[in-house]
Amino acid sequence: MKQESDIILQVYAAKTDNEAADRLIDKYLPFIKAETAKFTGVIPVEGRDDMLSIAMFAFHQAVRLYEKNKGAFLSYAAKAIRNRLIDNSRKEQRHKGTVSLEEPVGGEDGITLLEKLDSGHDEINMRTQRVAAREEIIKFSNELSKYGLSLTDIADNCPKQERTLVACHKVLAYAKAHPELLNVLTEKKRLPMSQLASGSGVHFKTLERHRSYLVAILLAYTNGFEIIRGHLRQLPIEGRGHKQ
Repeated sequence: MKQESDIILQVYAAKTDNEAADRLIDKYLPFIKAETAKFTGVIPVEGRDDMLSIAMFAFHQAVRLYEKNKGAFLSYAAKAIRNRLIDNSRKEQRHKGTVSLEEPVGGEDGITLLEKLDSGHDEINMRTQRVAAREEIIKFSNELSKYGLSLTDIADNCPKQERTLVACHKVLAYAKAHPELLNVLTEKKRLPMSQLASGSGVHFKTLERHRSYLVAILLAYTNGFEIIRGHLRQLPIEGRGHKQ
């Protein structure tokens, strides 16, 4: 409750203070990216993806329009982002004079035209891949929730230094070679930190500092999350001067 109260205080401060609003957007950029990825099926890149810019604008509007009686702010913002992305997609399709294959039939939660059509056309194949990616991201998000984690937590906890990323992947390699450790993760819902540290040679404090990221990459190798694996392997390395 205290965390939600703190968020609400920040939101109300940002309603009338542009600098506070910018700080809030920066703070919750991983959340905005995660919500955009749920819709597009692709993890967005800042400065290159229009959908992310639209989602950031929707988040800003959510800050301006939010009131306490509308429930938890992040849930409200997530819905605002999704609605804005849906509206934008529909406007683009109308402008092109085409019907979107991802347009829900019979309401927002209905079956899409893409799911109803069976064609070998390249465009449909591409859209099918996007749908598959989006579904995998949602499934992965649901799995993470069993560990008390979210996609935002993972984005926040990703290694910022190359050596730390390499260390985390040494842990992954050791866990893959010892499936019983992966079983501990999936069955007991905990990371076997001591065994992973001693077996991989990675310092225990590094594992502790990046526990959320390690849970994500190990989990991705236990349930066939092939698309997620690809994204986790290709995460950019930034902030090389930061602490491990």
